[in-house]
Amino acid sequence: MSTVLNQGAEEHPTVLCYQMNGSCPRTVHPLHIQLAIYLACAVGMLTTVLGNLFVVFAVSYFKVLHTPTNFLLLSLALADMFLGLLVLPLSTVRSVESCWYFGDFLCCLHTYLDTLFCLTSIFHLCFISIDRHCAICEPLIYASKFTVRVAFRYILAGWGIPAAYTAFFLYTDVVENGLRQWLEEMPCVGSCQLLFNKFWGWLNFPMFFFPCLIMISLYVKIFVVATRQAQQSNTLSKNLAGAAKRERKAAKTLGIAVGIYLLCWLPFTVDTLVDSLLNFITPPLVFDIFIWFAYFNSACNPIIYVFSYRWFRKALKLCLSQEIFSSRTRTIDLYQE
Repeated sequence: MSTVLNQGAEEHPTVLCYQMNGSCPRTVHPLHIQLAIYLACAVGMLTTVLGNLFVVFAVSYFKVLHTPTNFLLLSLALADMFLGLLVLPLSTVRSVESCWYFGDFLCCLHTYLDTLFCLTSIFHLCFISIDRHCAICEPLIYASKFTVRVAFRYILAGWGIPAAYTAFFLYTDVVENGLRQWLEEMPCVGSCQLLFNKFWGWLNFPMFFFPCLIMISLYVKIFVVATRQAQQSNTLSKNLAGAAKRERKAAKTLGIAVGIYLLCWLPFTVDTLVDSLLNFITPPLVFDIFIWFAYFNSACNPIIYVFSYRWFRKALKLCLSQEIFSSRTRTIDLYQE
């Protein structure tokens, strides 16, 4: 019996990432499957980069879009675009080859940028929820309370807090020295999963959960107030009713964006927490699916805007036509019916 097993092992030897002791095993896919995965990832990266690049260009180019809410959308699009440019290419190779071939420095940098852009997205969505809550629930003081200067403060916090938080735990020895009993050693050479140990699993969950709880609470209140305003719209003047309708439309669209964010990120976030309690039993393939499902969220927002915002579709049409070269195009009113 042992002879048969040995012969089977010789016929199907384990493929390693590196020819050395302690190397991670490599999952070998047939060539056509590898090419299909690479093509799918390339399409996803292209959609993410180009879609969010257009959001950045449209908000920057058209003067009518220079509002506090849209500046937050621009900053959110920047985070998603950089994720597609700087993180997803290396993540694609890691997922397909099931090995990390780019060294420890790039592994650390890749993990830092991955965490930075993802946390930046959730912080921006949280701040956008606050903006929409103020616009719907406090319309009379919104213009004076949520100014462009306030929006830029939120943007600075949305980038600064995740950058400092991730750098502190990734590039200092505080975690390693003070919480050694929580940490898992790297299982093998050729892996790049620095953050997914027990401590990070517990720490990242509240970083995801509490902003989401804030967003859900705010949007529940927004929904209640917006419903009441819709019922009272007949008693409002035409201009006020139109403005209230636009605010409700924006709140609904951003609410959809938050809902999709939750759907995309919840499986991955819950898995990192539960997996740390169960000694990391999630199969690598399932873990990769959760990661890419979360990455997929970065391509969703521009698609949501296309179907929800008339001004977005109008801006897209102008950018794809020769009218974009006209000096008058920059000042056109995209909100005009």
